[in-house]
Amino acid sequence: MHRFANPARFQRLSRRLMPWLVGACLLLFPVGLLLAFLAPADYQQGLSVRIMYIHVPSAWMALQVYALIAIASAVALIWRHPLADLFAKSASPIGAAFTAMALATGSLWGKPMWGAWWVWDARLTSMLILFFLYLGHMLLFTAFDDRVRGQRAAAVLALVGAINLPIIKFSVNWWNTLHQPASIFRWGGPTVDSSMLWPLGVMAIAFNAYFGVTLLLGMRAELLEARLRALQYGRAA
Repeated sequence: MHRFANPARFQRLSRRLMPWLVGACLLLFPVGLLLAFLAPADYQQGLSVRIMYIHVPSAWMALQVYALIAIASAVALIWRHPLADLFAKSASPIGAAFTAMALATGSLWGKPMWGAWWVWDARLTSMLILFFLYLGHMLLFTAFDDRVRGQRAAAVLALVGAINLPIIKFSVNWWNTLHQPASIFRWGGPTVDSSMLWPLGVMAIAFNAYFGVTLLLGMRAELLEARLRALQYGRAA
């Protein structure tokens, strides 16, 4: 883990990964969207089920990114890893965007299915809380004059907020909600037909590749900004 604490080593690694991640985005997004378009309509939901191929991967990414932020925050607090805070800071707006996309597409999907744009469903409410956690996490980085204090406050919030992740995951089992129980990641295998599962899987990989691209770009920008601050401080001294 500490092998990549060196910014120069991280930059070299990111330059190697970036072409592969960009290539995966350019390939998988069109393929995934084409497969989603060719997938059959649902016998109950009709063509509106196609929103699933955007909504579900974005919801998965919202939870996944926050979990990674929480892990990075723990690493930053315990081991003082130099790049862990940069990871968390760069990943936070991306995760917030995924969460906003999940909420927006869920609302578009819910209107024809439930007859309402929004209900205070346990899954929806916990996802909205996740969105506010992302916003709070981003704000804490700039809320203090002391950058280190801001990083530590954001890390603590990320760790405390992680308790919301299992609530989101198991809300459909713990409470009576409008959302259906898990149909993909479940004991006994997925209940979704392969004609729908394949495009969903391709889109999920594409979303992960996009996250990798935007994360590396964000971390590069943060490292460049830190270098400029160091140069300015050196000149001022």
